[in-house]
Amino acid sequence: MGLAMSTPVDEMDGPYKRRWAALGVLCLSLLIIVMANTSLTVAAPDMVQDLGLGSSDLQWVIDGYTVPYAALMLILGAVGDKYSRRGALVLGLFVFGAASIAGSLVDSPAGVIASRAVMGVGAAMIMPATLSLLAATFPRAERAKAITIWTATAGLAIAVGPLVAGALLEDHGWAATFLINVPIAVLGIVGALTLVPPSKAGRVDKIDYIGGLLSVIWVGSLIYMIIEGPHFGWGAKAIGAAVVAGVGLVCFVLWELRHPSPVLDVRRFTRRAFAGSTMAVALFFLAVFGAFYYLTQHLQFVLGYSPLDTGVRMLPLAGAVFVGGALTALLTPKLGMKVTVTLGMTVGTVAIALLARVDEHSGYGDFVLPLVVLGLAIGLSLSPCTNAIMGSFPEDQLGVGGAVNSTSIEMGGSLGIAILGTVLAKTYSSNLGDLAAKAAAAGGPKLPEKALTAAQDSVGAGLYVAKEAGKQVAAGAAPKVGAEKAAALGAQQAQTIAEAVHKAFADAVAHTSVVGAVVLGVGTVLVAFLLPGRAKTEAAETPAAGRSATPAEATESEPASRS
Repeated sequence: MGLAMSTPVDEMDGPYKRRWAALGVLCLSLLIIVMANTSLTVAAPDMVQDLGLGSSDLQWVIDGYTVPYAALMLILGAVGDKYSRRGALVLGLFVFGAASIAGSLVDSPAGVIASRAVMGVGAAMIMPATLSLLAATFPRAERAKAITIWTATAGLAIAVGPLVAGALLEDHGWAATFLINVPIAVLGIVGALTLVPPSKAGRVDKIDYIGGLLSVIWVGSLIYMIIEGPHFGWGAKAIGAAVVAGVGLVCFVLWELRHPSPVLDVRRFTRRAFAGSTMAVALFFLAVFGAFYYLTQHLQFVLGYSPLDTGVRMLPLAGAVFVGGALTALLTPKLGMKVTVTLGMTVGTVAIALLARVDEHSGYGDFVLPLVVLGLAIGLSLSPCTNAIMGSFPEDQLGVGGAVNSTSIEMGGSLGIAILGTVLAKTYSSNLGDLAAKAAAAGGPKLPEKALTAAQDSVGAGLYVAKEAGKQVAAGAAPKVGAEKAAALGAQQAQTIAEAVHKAFADAVAHTSVVGAVVLGVGTVLVAFLLPGRAKTEAAETPAAGRSATPAEATESEPASRS
């Protein structure tokens, strides 16, 4: 215990003996910040009913976490490098846990959104700290294996979040999905102080706070635009955010190019391994988060599974992530990361494309294969990319490296939900309108315009309209035909509308999957072009004898020592 509490890892003779136990703490910390978003998708209906959330409120309950999380990671990663990576992890866990308690106690939409935003601040401390501590604690020979486990944990959290939330919602309200974070955060803090060794950069000049502020402005504005535009329309807020993001990015790049010690050396993006890996992470999570967004809805609203049942049925994805991770650990040393990453992205494209077969008659069995294939793809692709990104940074910037990797994940995920979510919503609305028009033309009952508009808002709204329409038919028919027959007529009307909603949404899932597969497929070709071949990668990692690595070589290769 004393060793972990007092001896910096860079001052140890040989590898840290309890590094695998320390990795468990880092993975546990990662688990709760990823679960914070995936579990909320299951808890959202309960929150809507209890707090009276509107669609705008609900969107910001979800995304209020994402904006500070993505925007603050770069500067907070740099602060952790300079002062204490373990300190950043512990403080982040404390902030995350405290905000979770606050979130469980509030009783207003504004309170929940504020609590989620503070949780995002805590997550922005935790995420880069987990990767920087991992890279600092493990020797180079073991780092790829440790990153594979870290990546598999992120994949596990995607599937486990809905499972845990669903189990809690069986007997408790939505507040329990916040409170479950607290004991895990406490356990993480204790584990960090007793098992994770201290670490900070050996040499860091003054932090580039102006560059950090510019990164907060442009990343935060970009994420805000991605959220605001597709969901609430391209009005003044979204366009203004786009302008601020663009100007902020230009100012950030110009400042970083001139600063002697930039918070992020943007010249790294001219290195093919770094640029290709960053693009691969963003594109992969665009597809994964987008698919996860509509898969969970289909399982609950179309197939009728409870939140707990939905979580259980996502587990094949989690198991396949671990299998994919084991495969990449075997394949990458033999074939090189370009082959492994390209293979993984190709497999991921196939997984999304398989969902294009979905229709209103599809059962859960039709989703098992795509889930398994997608899990394999995650395991194959992401750990080599993360390893390459972290290896592109020197020992004194491991926190910044972790922040770049994690920001790519968040940007990709936000884009995936925004782009594929918009395609899904528009396709569903159009499909339902067409089905309603065909039914009316065939002499069937015509749904009132106001009810149709409400039903086109979302699959959940459509099923609610179906239920209410059935009640109205039953109430209107009861005086004429009696209660029993009226109830049957109402149920028939509700069933007819519900079937139309299911078909419209299932067809929208199929169409959206085609779009997602095309995006990921094109991205796969771009990444394959960008990533250097194995020979070039190995040459970049082996400087000529008798001299130190040049900055360009250091950018392409992993740091040779731990910090």
